[in-house]
Amino acid sequence: MRLLASVLKGAFKRGELTIFDHDGSKYVFGDGEDGPKVAIRFQDSRVARDILFNPEAGAAEAYMDGRLTLEPGSTIHELIRLHSINREGFDQSWPMRLVYGFGRLTQNVAQANSVRRASRNAREHYDHPPEFYAMWLDKEMNYSCAYFPRKGMTLEEAQLAKMRHIAAKLNIEPGMKVLEIGSGWGALAVYLAEATGAEVTGISPVPHQIERARQRAADHGLSDRVQFLQTDYRELDGKFDRVVSVGMMEHVGVPYFRDYFRVIGERLAPGGYALVHAIGHSEPPHPSSPFISKHIFPGGYIPSLSEVFAATQKERMWVADCEVLRLHYGWTVKCWRERFEARRDEVVEMMGERFTRMWEVYLNAVEQTFYTGGSMVFQILVSKTIDAVARTRDFITEREHELLAGNH
Repeated sequence: MRLLASVLKGAFKRGELTIFDHDGSKYVFGDGEDGPKVAIRFQDSRVARDILFNPEAGAAEAYMDGRLTLEPGSTIHELIRLHSINREGFDQSWPMRLVYGFGRLTQNVAQANSVRRASRNAREHYDHPPEFYAMWLDKEMNYSCAYFPRKGMTLEEAQLAKMRHIAAKLNIEPGMKVLEIGSGWGALAVYLAEATGAEVTGISPVPHQIERARQRAADHGLSDRVQFLQTDYRELDGKFDRVVSVGMMEHVGVPYFRDYFRVIGERLAPGGYALVHAIGHSEPPHPSSPFISKHIFPGGYIPSLSEVFAATQKERMWVADCEVLRLHYGWTVKCWRERFEARRDEVVEMMGERFTRMWEVYLNAVEQTFYTGGSMVFQILVSKTIDAVARTRDFITEREHELLAGNH
């Protein structure tokens, strides 16, 4: 505990953390100013050691296992917020430097997302019962950043605004063929077909998602214009006027960034272009969170914009537009977290206490990194030719107004 205490003493500059160790010792870190006050208890001697040698994963797993507990009046939300506002001190500590150093050495192996491995990784996260996600996502089950152009919007309104924003950027004409790489439960594909008259093909490696997406298309009477295929993005043939990929690049892995954009380019028909929407960060490239890589998104990676642009340049693609959504995902995850908390007992009954705690850590951590970390969401338009996208951004606003007028 003494080693951990020395690290925490140097890391905490705001707020206050009180730790009651398993032997009854009490430690207080921080000055209590400009941040929450949180008290936790270590139930055994291993907790301090686990946190010392792998701070993020060690603390999360101790909480998941009930070996790190919250004292009355303290919450997991406030604990993670306290960590987040002191992120700079933690990132500069020697345990985190060791963890990130190891992460850099093993990054290419951890993200060796071959077709088979990518499918397995995707199923590990997305193959939970759809009813679990339905408890806290919006009614259309959009599992990506919403768009909040106005204050006071509900999650449902913001997710619809996101789909409208994407549709406007794609500037689709009736009859165009659209490919969605990573189609989830089908919300965007169905929206694009209804709102624009396009023929849409969605792909996902996850059977439950494909099944539910096909049912969604049938329920909307669109099975003749919307199809969903269970396949990897690298195994699809055909040409499309537009390609859209939302929340997919985070699963590609650094070694496959060029392949990802190469495939997008190969799928585009002459004069076509693509929209890529993904989580990124404004900092230089660094390894993924050990906790999220192990428990939430195996094989995942959050790219920096420099890595994204490097891949498009190597594939000789034009980045015709780039929009950075900074706080929008924080607001989105806040909605998810609050809905998750409201139905916590149901989640425990369905998935178990340990799983529920794991997702509490995940949702809270992701929310905070969009407030105090370097995380953001970017949307880029990419094409193989210089003139595929309109010369100015005026068309985006015009198409959004058209979609709104049509109740889309």
